[in-house]
Amino acid sequence: MALSISLVLLLAIIVYLLIKKSGLKGGHAVVCMLLGFYLASSSVAPTIDDVTQNVADMIESIEF
Repeated sequence: MALSISLVLLLAIIVYLLIKKSGLKGGHAVVCMLLGFYLASSSVAPTIDDVTQNVADMIESIEF
């Protein structure tokens, strides 16, 4: 649960920076949010969740 909240916050910050610094239009950001919303309710959602979780686990296991 904490991972998903942190990931949502990180992605929101990235979208904000893209709008302010890289010229991403607000309409484009809305389309991307709608794509994510509909993708989350599709049959691909469990696969995306598994990949995200595996990447997070891989990053967590890195020792500095």
